Amino acid sequence: MKFKKGFFFLMSLLLLASQLMPLAHVEAAAKDPSYDRIVERGSLVVGLSPDYAPYEFYAEVDGQQKIVGFDISVAEKIAEDLGVELRIEPMGFDALLGALQTGKIDLIISGMSPTPERLKEVSFSKSYMTIEQKLLIRKENKESLTSIADFDGLSVAVQKQSTQEELALSEMPNATAVSLQKIPDVILNLKNKKVEGAILEGPVAKGYVDRHDDIIYSDASFEDANKDVAVAFSKNAPILEEKINASITEIIENNLLEGYQEEANTYLIEDETGFLKKYLPFYISGAGYTIFLALIGVLFGTLLGGLLAFMKLAKNKLIRVLATIYIEYVRGTPLLVQIFIVYFGTGILGFEVSRLAAGCIALSINSGAYVAEIIRAGVNGVNRGQLEAARSLGMNQTQAMRHIILPQAIKNILPALGNEFVTVIKESSVVSVIGVSELIFQAGNVQGASFKPFLPYVVVSLIYFALTFSLSRLLGVAERRMNTSDRN
Repeated sequence: MKFKKGFFFLMSLLLLASQLMPLAHVEAAAKDPSYDRIVERGSLVVGLSPDYAPYEFYAEVDGQQKIVGFDISVAEKIAEDLGVELRIEPMGFDALLGALQTGKIDLIISGMSPTPERLKEVSFSKSYMTIEQKLLIRKENKESLTSIADFDGLSVAVQKQSTQEELALSEMPNATAVSLQKIPDVILNLKNKKVEGAILEGPVAKGYVDRHDDIIYSDASFEDANKDVAVAFSKNAPILEEKINASITEIIENNLLEGYQEEANTYLIEDETGFLKKYLPFYISGAGYTIFLALIGVLFGTLLGGLLAFMKLAKNKLIRVLATIYIEYVRGTPLLVQIFIVYFGTGILGFEVSRLAAGCIALSINSGAYVAEIIRAGVNGVNRGQLEAARSLGMNQTQAMRHIILPQAIKNILPALGNEFVTVIKESSVVSVIGVSELIFQAGNVQGASFKPFLPYVVVSLIYFALTFSLSRLLGVAERRMNTSDRN
């Protein structure tokens, strides 16, 4: 009897567990940290590369420069359906996936296509657009480059980490794919005869063909020319995926994309406003950020460099070794790598650091290593007899350094510190890859909006020259005054 009761009790437990397991599975599947974070924050952060007209580009709206394009309209629709505000994070195209994986952004909506490599790292929504890939050539090659085989042994420009890059590698194996960071750079290489062809998405290609008489479509066609465009988001985000797909379904069923495209095209209509008058605000803003980055980089780099220099001059061997390791590591790695480590690494560690702050930190860290060696060389350049004389007068090590050695060392290292300032001004251009709006980033925005691949860089070069030349003259005046005071 007890056995039967135990048996029935056990069967009841198993039956109850079988009923609860599907519920537990559904509850587990419904967990979505990405969606919860968006709802809790009250905003949807979308990353994109705003040099990609008509997908996303800068245009003047109501007297202000604003990112527009049909990808922006898609993002606005998704944010509206989620019931949150939209926040756009502009950055370089090849930094988007890293930003998504480290939680800097929630979605990528930047004309991105799902590829096997990307699908290993992130998830994609259903396609909201199918785009034909176009092959562009110079008009002079219209008769000679009519098929894919004609490009054997020639170079073809594509955007780095893009669908076009994969298309060139798969369907043009005998051609050399030249991968570049930005679409304007692709066009510039084609126009300047650095490459013989360029692969672009249809809407982007049309913008350049319409505005450049020397560029035409090639008669050559790809077997897999049509590529889907979708929204990228973090893996294991079922709720977010469902809601994004619901928004895209509504966009497709109601044919909203056609209206989005028409609206984007209205901003691409050329007006009679002069180039400089139209895009001067971009350059002024970029110059302001560049000067700010250089000032912060040199200021904190000098403080850090001074600390490292004295660590390297210390008597304690451990302190000297630590300073040497830091200096050699920073000087032995590219600034671009250091920027990525600071910007994305802080996200992995759970710290929220803005693009501008990450750029300032990376420049300060980099500059500190070089300034340390400048200061160390300046201190060692002062005759050791000066230190011995100071000590013989009763000064301790600190007093001798402060009153005798450092004043002389500063005069010796001023030209080198000035050169470091000039270098930081130019190297600040590297932070454009994470979307800091300095001069090079703004030049890319102007390229994308104006479809002029060369002129924006000419203007930027003149601004950089004006900044560095003015600084060099100011440093020259300071040096002459110091020399005058020494003679007096």
